[in-house]
Amino acid sequence: MAPSGPRVPAMARPRLASTFSIVARDPAAQELGVAVQSHYFSVGSDVPWAEAGVGAVATQSFVETSYGPRGLRLLRRGMSPAEALRRLTAADPGRDGRQVGIVDARGRSAVWTGTGCIAHAGHATRTNVSVQGNLLASPKVWPAMIRAFEARRGPLAERLVAALEAGQRAGGDARGMQSASLLVVGPPVSGRPWTSRRIDLRVEDHPEPIADLRRLLALRRAYELADAAEGVFPADPLRARRTYDRAVRMAPGNDELLFWRGAMRARAGDVGRAANDVRRAIALNPRWRVLLPRLSEEQFPRGAAVRRALRGRGVGAHTRGR
Repeated sequence: MAPSGPRVPAMARPRLASTFSIVARDPAAQELGVAVQSHYFSVGSDVPWAEAGVGAVATQSFVETSYGPRGLRLLRRGMSPAEALRRLTAADPGRDGRQVGIVDARGRSAVWTGTGCIAHAGHATRTNVSVQGNLLASPKVWPAMIRAFEARRGPLAERLVAALEAGQRAGGDARGMQSASLLVVGPPVSGRPWTSRRIDLRVEDHPEPIADLRRLLALRRAYELADAAEGVFPADPLRARRTYDRAVRMAPGNDELLFWRGAMRARAGDVGRAANDVRRAIALNPRWRVLLPRLSEEQFPRGAAVRRALRGRGVGAHTRGR
């Protein structure tokens, strides 16, 4: 599987991506991930790299972006994270300005904080996790991050974001906040490498990027529930509908989830509640009114009945193209 991230030439010209990040592994779920925040536009374009079944890398400070794909390539060849870091830094005349954290698929971790990184700069590692930061408001940032990660239970993505939140509470980037990113890859699936990228979320420019990253992660989880509901519907319609209800509750005000829950309710024969969902979706986004009559019976079962119900309650549906 190709590493997740942009292709870059070896030893590209560095940029100052001063930041704090966490690289970690969930052995039970066989997931690897990176989360990062910085007062730096689009930090997710440079810092986080991960490859399912191989490892994850955060490359930052006076960032050498090529450390990401090159580090993964060295791990893929069988090197440990410590060996990979030694190989990367030995050949780099700018190594004193680099900061790099690596965790491999076996949970081994290694980190490098060059002597030229801007204070406060430091790191902490354990089995399955490395946290690192530079140009920070306080030396308490990276200890707070690793404590939060180890104390939190649940999926890897939520633990990574919790670590960022703890780092920010401890002071965060000395310049403030601007962008954040979350990348999680799962176990490799033979013949289907595209399924291994579980989560890839970015907040490019925002006054509260970690809070917005948390919001996006919750929205991602809502859509995952909606997908799960669709998958289970043929075998267990009641369970599917309850699962979709959870998705809608997780994303209040999301017109798309309301509309497609309406489609599921219509498929189950509940035209009244289906029409109510569609009516609410149209109130939030009138474009659904245009889409509804364009959908086939397979795409939106009992669509004609739902449109009649909508007209009966005063929400017109265009009929052209029926």
